[in-house]
Amino acid sequence: MAKKKARSASSAPPSGWLDETREYPVIAEKARQLESFLAAVADGKIEKSEIDAQEQRVVQLMKEIEPQLPPDLHEKVGALLCELTAHTMMQMIYAFEEARPKAVFRG
Repeated sequence: MAKKKARSASSAPPSGWLDETREYPVIAEKARQLESFLAAVADGKIEKSEIDAQEQRVVQLMKEIEPQLPPDLHEKVGALLCELTAHTMMQMIYAFEEARPKAVFRG
């Protein structure tokens, strides 16, 4: 059984957003475990209604959290959301490019 690293009292608690070594975000891994995501991908097809429902969950959380943020943190969280969205879109584009056939079929 692997030992967990002991944390000193002065060290910050893990954010839950990064792996233990703080080298990459684990948000996507957590998203893939969401009940709403699992239900949406269960049939292998994403429906417009599922995207709309996900958007509503995002909007609801934004409405709940945004007013609680002080201005400096509001700006940083906004930047984080934009960077995370850009990262996700880049990953999707990369995955599509990698899946694209490399050779041209000549029949």
